[in-house]
Amino acid sequence: MTMTAGDEDYGFPAGYFVVRSTASDRLLDVAGENVKDGGDIILYPEKEKSLVEGFRNPTADNQVFFIDPSGDRLVLRHRRPTTYPYPNRASHPFPKFRYNKDTGEITVHFEYDPAYPKPGEPKSDAWKSKTYVLTSVPLRKPRTVLEDAGQFITTNIFGPIISGFGVHPPTPVQATPEEVFDGKIELKDDEVVEEERREEDEVDDSPELFRKLKVLAIVDKEVSDKTLSDKAKERRKWVVTGLRKSNARVRTHDHRSGA
Repeated sequence: MTMTAGDEDYGFPAGYFVVRSTASDRLLDVAGENVKDGGDIILYPEKEKSLVEGFRNPTADNQVFFIDPSGDRLVLRHRRPTTYPYPNRASHPFPKFRYNKDTGEITVHFEYDPAYPKPGEPKSDAWKSKTYVLTSVPLRKPRTVLEDAGQFITTNIFGPIISGFGVHPPTPVQATPEEVFDGKIELKDDEVVEEERREEDEVDDSPELFRKLKVLAIVDKEVSDKTLSDKAKERRKWVVTGLRKSNARVRTHDHRSGA
């Protein structure tokens, strides 16, 4: 995955910077400090508090990103050799990432259909009208035995009883936002967008340190924004902070006469 950025066109600052999730208070992180192709980008707690380059611990460099001046790209993996028919899922132009400082959103822009249909598969231009937004994914702690038992009773005992009175329990949601876009750029026409997340899926109380990232494909973003829950809005917000070359010094003034 790469980010293409320019200081004015794409919103990312010049030099080194970190990207923080507003919802989870975690930073973009190259998992396991992996430098090979296919390394996962996750969210992980901040490893280094200092924003001064010379003061930072080098082991936290996997949370620092920059624009490659040779190609105006923030490279998180190397470009793969071109294979044909081009483009395809293994060989394609990098998507471009834009950061909006006002909304805090990071959007993704593709040159080709991100589903990259194989030869002979039907093609569609539906992807062109969609907005692709980077979001964090909440992680709920594992269910307890009591919770599972409660779910079993509700589903297998009360469900049939309710149905016997002519009232049918709601049909379980068959897909979640996590299934929208798994990072492999394999999108379908029936994506589930963020506002369809159930209340129980909003919970983010897992003791695990990491969180995942997803790119949501939104058909009508204007309508989507109006129906989002507050938690969903926060998951789409990011704070990009540039690193400093040196520690800022505050000049002191001598207020004595003649100073």
